[in-house]
Amino acid sequence: MARVDLSVQEYLELLEALKEAREGVSKGLESAREVVALPKKAKKRVSAYNRKYKKAFKKVSDKYRSKNGKWLKNGFKRAVKEAHKVAKK
Repeated sequence: MARVDLSVQEYLELLEALKEAREGVSKGLESAREVVALPKKAKKRVSAYNRKYKKAFKKVSDKYRSKNGKWLKNGFKRAVKEAHKVAKK
């Protein structure tokens, strides 16, 4: 833990600054957005294997679907297994 030594005057100034910040936040939503600005999360990068698997799954999935587009019995499971096999090559 870092040790901080403040004089009484500095401590009182810090309390005043906090009090002013609270008043600014309570005045309106726009001022609250200025005080609390959250950084945007970076998007996750898609791996090369994931791209290969996606392409293979789309190609293979038609084999395991019925004419109306529903999955056959254990079709999804078998399609996933085959897509992994194809993407691995």
